[in-house]
Amino acid sequence: MKVLDIQCGHQHVFEGWFASEDDFLSQQGRGLVECPVCGDASITKRLSAPRLNLGAARGETSSTQEVVATATADQTLPTAWMAVARRILANTDDVGNKFAEEARKIHYGEAKERGIRGQASRAETESLIEEGIAVMALPLPEALKGQLQ
Repeated sequence: MKVLDIQCGHQHVFEGWFASEDDFLSQQGRGLVECPVCGDASITKRLSAPRLNLGAARGETSSTQEVVATATADQTLPTAWMAVARRILANTDDVGNKFAEEARKIHYGEAKERGIRGQASRAETESLIEEGIAVMALPLPEALKGQLQ
């Protein structure tokens, strides 16, 4: 099993587990590896060192703790974003391409008030804003639209 640190074109860093280096390259070549935060498939492998337990024998634990603390801090924002995205998906109705129409119905009291998500063109979004309807563009990660393990 190979555990690789990989990064998307938007600088999100995440870990990937592959049977071998060839397996990673094969999946990457077929476009199967994508960022769990934004869904970007332009993936690069970062330098990653194998886990060796030599520092503890020499008493060099402080530098290891600093590296772990830095890595944890770098991964906090993507982890938090995924939690927010999951919550949005769980608490909103997907109205697809009828977002503008459904937002108007809710705003004008023609439909039950609830949280919705969907797609709207730039012109539809601008029109909603001009009518005083609060909308926000929020790209959700493709990884959340399927089943996560």
